[in-house]
Amino acid sequence: MAFFKEELHKVKAFAFDVDGVLSCSIVQLNTDGELLRTMNSKDGYAIQYAIKRGFPIAIITGGNTASVYKRFANLGVVDIYLSSHNKMPDFQNFIQKHNLSPEDILYMGDDLPDYNVMKICGVPTCPYDAGEEIRAISKYVSDRKGGEGCVRDVIEQTLRVQGLWMLDDAFSW
Repeated sequence: MAFFKEELHKVKAFAFDVDGVLSCSIVQLNTDGELLRTMNSKDGYAIQYAIKRGFPIAIITGGNTASVYKRFANLGVVDIYLSSHNKMPDFQNFIQKHNLSPEDILYMGDDLPDYNVMKICGVPTCPYDAGEEIRAISKYVSDRKGGEGCVRDVIEQTLRVQGLWMLDDAFSW
């Protein structure tokens, strides 16, 4: 685990999948066939706090619902990639837009669509219940499942290592 903590010093940005990371992998459908997701409020707090601390954040998901867009836009995320069936072009766009390199980014994914991005990012991470192939390439596997605070886990650890957690602006949204 010490190596993982050392890796967090170089993180300049975060990127996250949605289903299986920011929401649990079990989904319900409404009568229109739209996915109903539950999300962890602690993940949301950590995302908006990381943005306050100056970290660009990307949401890269194969889903395409107004509710997902609205959730993350309300938290201050500006790089929201919906309908991302091949995540690499959107990841590259995020990198170019913020003048980053892949090594600067902590990415959290949970399944095969995340694999290629996770192979090139600096700090690949996953929730506890991620697929076997994703766990195998992750530098850190959270002790929390998708939708149960795994995003808060990696953001908080990163900001703590960098001395950016619990600053004066941490006590408000």
